[in-house]
Amino acid sequence: MSDATFGFMRRLREGLDSGLELPEAIARGARALPADARGTAERILRRLAGRYDEDEWGFDEDFAELVEPFFGFLYDSWWRVEVEGAELVPAHGRALLTANHAGILPWDGTMIGVALRREHPLPRHPRFLVLDWAFDLPWISSAIRKVGGVVASPYNAIRLLEQDMLVAVFPEGVKGTGKPYSERYRLQRFGRGGFIEIALRTGAPIVPVAVVGSEEIYPKLADLPPLARLIGAPFFPVTPTLPWLGPLGVIPLPSRWRIEFLAPIETASYGRDAAADRGLVLELSERVRAEVQAALIRNLAKRGPAFV
Repeated sequence: MSDATFGFMRRLREGLDSGLELPEAIARGARALPADARGTAERILRRLAGRYDEDEWGFDEDFAELVEPFFGFLYDSWWRVEVEGAELVPAHGRALLTANHAGILPWDGTMIGVALRREHPLPRHPRFLVLDWAFDLPWISSAIRKVGGVVASPYNAIRLLEQDMLVAVFPEGVKGTGKPYSERYRLQRFGRGGFIEIALRTGAPIVPVAVVGSEEIYPKLADLPPLARLIGAPFFPVTPTLPWLGPLGVIPLPSRWRIEFLAPIETASYGRDAAADRGLVLELSERVRAEVQAALIRNLAKRGPAFV
């Protein structure tokens, strides 16, 4: 960690400990950064506090460009992401990215987005569906919306796809983010196949995505239900850094990542009415789950040790 980054973290911690709100604490910490980085941090905070052009979903392309260097640092240096198959994602029109899920915050969604902007021949900004409790978090909720996060619901997913957007869903839901570290990369049930119904109703191809690395960034050792109820979260994990380091405990660990995009599964030929065929829905759901699980095992072997 550079001296500037260490200084930022120290000042941020001091600000939070002294009772400052998160934006003021970040501004205080930014004073330790080089001039360019400090200016970027200040511009980000101003955009979070003000009203700027954004679409009906809250996406702010200018804000996304401002934070791109930060996401790029996570992608290139912190998590050292390697990507396969990005060119398989449709360059135009609707598609449903379907991935495994982990972590307190939707870092996997943001890294999928960076991967497509970096590795795809025709970069796109995907929208990723996020559990609604995350949108109750002050400041963080605004940032999630501005970079492409949308409250997870079938209605929102269908509307996004009907607007020919690229949408990322995480069918494991809370079961995926809340599973203990000992069960990492063992996919949970994909619910009742709601994402398949959405794909069939909109004719969107399904692109299975395997993300290796995200399940080590917040190793869940235990759960604290009273704290979860206090903040309205589905769970509150005990990790090697949380809650021991206070707010700094949400800084994710620097695991090595691999993201693989698999071949799209066509759905348009089934027709909209096929969404009511429970047998077909469950069959396609299990197919997607099996493909993601196999890709996770394959990419775990390719990656090797998580932190070396």
